[in-house]
Amino acid sequence: MCGLSGEIRFDGRRPDLAAVRRMSDRLAPRGPDGHGLWSQGAVALAHQRLKIIDLSDQGAQPMTDAEQEVTGVFNGCIYNYQDLREELLGLGHRFRSTSDTEVVLAAYRQWGTSCVDRFHGMFAFAVVEHRTGRLVLGRDRLGIKPLYVAQAPGRLRFASSLPALLAGGDVDTSLDPAAVHQYLSWHATVAAPRTVLAGVRKLPPATVRVVEADGSQRDHRYWQPSYTRRPEYRDMSPSEWRDAVLDALRTAVRRRMVADVPVGVLLSGGLDSSLIVALLSDEGQRHLATFSVGFESEGGAEGNEFRYSDLVAGEFATDHHRLMVPSDRVSTALDGAVAAMSEPMISHDVVAFHLLSEQVAKDVKVVQSGQGADEVFAGYHWYPDLASVAREDEPDRYAETYFDRSHADLARILQPDMLPADDVSGRFVREHMAVPGAETALDAALRLDTHVMLVDDPVKRVDNMTMDWGLEARVPFLDHELVELAAACPPELKLADGGKGVLKEAARKLLPQDVVDRPKGYFPVPAITHMAGPVLDRVREALAAPEAKRRGLFQESYLAELLAAPDAHRTKRGANALWQVALLEIWLQTHGI
Repeated sequence: MCGLSGEIRFDGRRPDLAAVRRMSDRLAPRGPDGHGLWSQGAVALAHQRLKIIDLSDQGAQPMTDAEQEVTGVFNGCIYNYQDLREELLGLGHRFRSTSDTEVVLAAYRQWGTSCVDRFHGMFAFAVVEHRTGRLVLGRDRLGIKPLYVAQAPGRLRFASSLPALLAGGDVDTSLDPAAVHQYLSWHATVAAPRTVLAGVRKLPPATVRVVEADGSQRDHRYWQPSYTRRPEYRDMSPSEWRDAVLDALRTAVRRRMVADVPVGVLLSGGLDSSLIVALLSDEGQRHLATFSVGFESEGGAEGNEFRYSDLVAGEFATDHHRLMVPSDRVSTALDGAVAAMSEPMISHDVVAFHLLSEQVAKDVKVVQSGQGADEVFAGYHWYPDLASVAREDEPDRYAETYFDRSHADLARILQPDMLPADDVSGRFVREHMAVPGAETALDAALRLDTHVMLVDDPVKRVDNMTMDWGLEARVPFLDHELVELAAACPPELKLADGGKGVLKEAARKLLPQDVVDRPKGYFPVPAITHMAGPVLDRVREALAAPEAKRRGLFQESYLAELLAAPDAHRTKRGANALWQVALLEIWLQTHGI
């Protein structure tokens, strides 16, 4: 829920309230139900509100605690806020609302920065101490809620989206060569703290940043599963693992029903979203609102999976809604989706999510979604290959299997001034996998995917596309206790049955066999996959634009090769190479960079 922004000054000047207002206005789609601005001393905070918990004005933000000690802004949901509220009442705290935001403020006053250890949820927050002028920024364990920062001489700004920081002005928008290298290597993922812009960074997941009034800063990373076999699980049988996973997922789904408004489900018909529907039905939910999207077929590729979502909706008697998108709508919808992106994202389902969210937001404000299960439980087809080497060989195998292209390939794609001297993407993987923990090759791959790639690809995609329509998406497969359990699970149980084996075994207790054993599906958008019609026209227009020519990011010979055969060039991962380079340019142009 919501969008937050703000500024802290270190140069003795007051915050630029006009800039903070511009940032907040840019976040209005994330919070269409209210807005607020607060300033004291060197700090200003702004907020756009989406009413999910405590629908009264008592839940408005920025919010100051009852004792006038701290003021904060918050985005997300603390699912255990009611339990924490009771504990804090017992410790002497007073509350004027029933919101989880006020619980965050009281928790910070009681436990300081370690309050995050007690939160079950998705969140980004900014809290200001009135007495010291200290600013504290925090982000949830899996980075489900975003938080971007832009540092300049004498001040720091922060916001829930990168475009909001751009709206504030005075941002270094030069391209970061290392981030562009990552974008072209990792299927458009750029790992925190980088973004493709040199002047904008993002607070890493599971991180609290303390910013003192003099500008000094320190970060604390407060959570990271070890990806090792933990002693308490040593004697568990496969059936016990199945039951433990199902129990943890049930708890995760139940937690995410906390709201003062109805909660629906994005139902693709795949295993993950279908499991959420089944568990909610098991919990007694009746006439649950479910939503699916499909596209017209192109080039012989089917554009929907309605037969599976219809099967699940019928099995559990949901109030099901289908959205069929004609191909000519994809190109017109593309610009809206790109405008909603905090960073460039090439996955085809970004357009699907944006279109679906527009329709879903007309019926509900909150949905549960199945993102994350493939990374957490090893569901992708490449995981057996990643698991087949010795632990010390995993960085090289990961690059061979996962990267879109090699560092050498980039030398003929990028202009020389944009190419880093070494393979910065490969070095990142090697350094990440060298950190202690992660016993096996698969453990190392899953740790990287869950805590880096997942955060800055599917998780970010879902947040950006849903929140652009004032729709909050909750992801039970990223419940931190479920992730901790999965990280400790023996690799062979995750790899079994073609991937996600332990999860499939759990699902057999609840779902029709046809859903559990179906081939893995994706959100197909054939018009983009095959560079069809108006989408190709939009790509050609962007690459021929004066801005693209002035930027000179890519070598002309490479662009000419791609444009001569738009559907012929694929990355090692199978992505359309023209779409990958064009989307970056379209994003830069859309955001005036």
